Amino acid sequence: MKNFLFLSIVALLLFSSFKSDKPAYNLYNKEGKAVKYEKMLKVLEDADIVLFGELHDNPISHWLQLELTKDMYKQNRKDLILGAEMFESDNQVIMDEYLSGKISQRNFEAEARLWPNYKTDYKPLVEFAKDSGLYFVATNVPRRYAALVNKQGFEGLEELSDEAKTFLPPLPVAYDSTLNCYKSMLEMMGMGDHVNENFPKAQAIKDATMAHFILHNWKPGKVLLHYHGAYHSQNFESIYWYLEHENPNLKIVTIHSTLQKDVSELEKENTGLADFTICVDEDMTRTR
Repeated sequence: MKNFLFLSIVALLLFSSFKSDKPAYNLYNKEGKAVKYEKMLKVLEDADIVLFGELHDNPISHWLQLELTKDMYKQNRKDLILGAEMFESDNQVIMDEYLSGKISQRNFEAEARLWPNYKTDYKPLVEFAKDSGLYFVATNVPRRYAALVNKQGFEGLEELSDEAKTFLPPLPVAYDSTLNCYKSMLEMMGMGDHVNENFPKAQAIKDATMAHFILHNWKPGKVLLHYHGAYHSQNFESIYWYLEHENPNLKIVTIHSTLQKDVSELEKENTGLADFTICVDEDMTRTR
């Protein structure tokens, strides 16, 4: 009787402590139902492309990226390919040279135009690829060409050299101005005389370039895990749209990241934006 009473008290205390936990994040499916990480991992077994939309300054996003990369490597081994918005397509040679051991880490980090938070947030992914013998694709458009589109529209790209065009998707670039991801950018700017209609096109050339190099490096039987800002795949648009535009038979799974004050339930406006949504406590510290 005493043992039963003791165990009952311990169970009550444990239950109470679980109830008072403050989770840093919760994971939800497309319908807004809470799901386990293992469930998502099971779904990813059948994917061709996994689009991981991160919050650039959020440590939970970056931690889960690394954990997911490790787990997908266990599932796929050498059939896993990595790719990221954070590396521009004209730096692919430098990336290849570093991963193959031809150049030093010091030279790679000095020459690859890395993001300010590279060492804390993206270096672990690159180093995992290097240690595991995985290919890592630099998918994003060189920023100078996004600036060119912002100034001259897609037409400005036609005047580039043949060598420069190897860092871009085939021209002319497909573009749907009615997609919310681009239309909303113009709406945010207002409809005055100074609205730059090329502004969303500069976003689109990033999406189109990332999709192009994802497809260029993916092969049947492989799975490509791509890291990018959440905006680049939310609502099944942007990169997702370009991938489907080129190959509607692809099995694409999207992961989205968002912040909420209360992560115990996914808010309506955050529901349905992706196949899976990582909902992080908005008080989470920033990485830069």
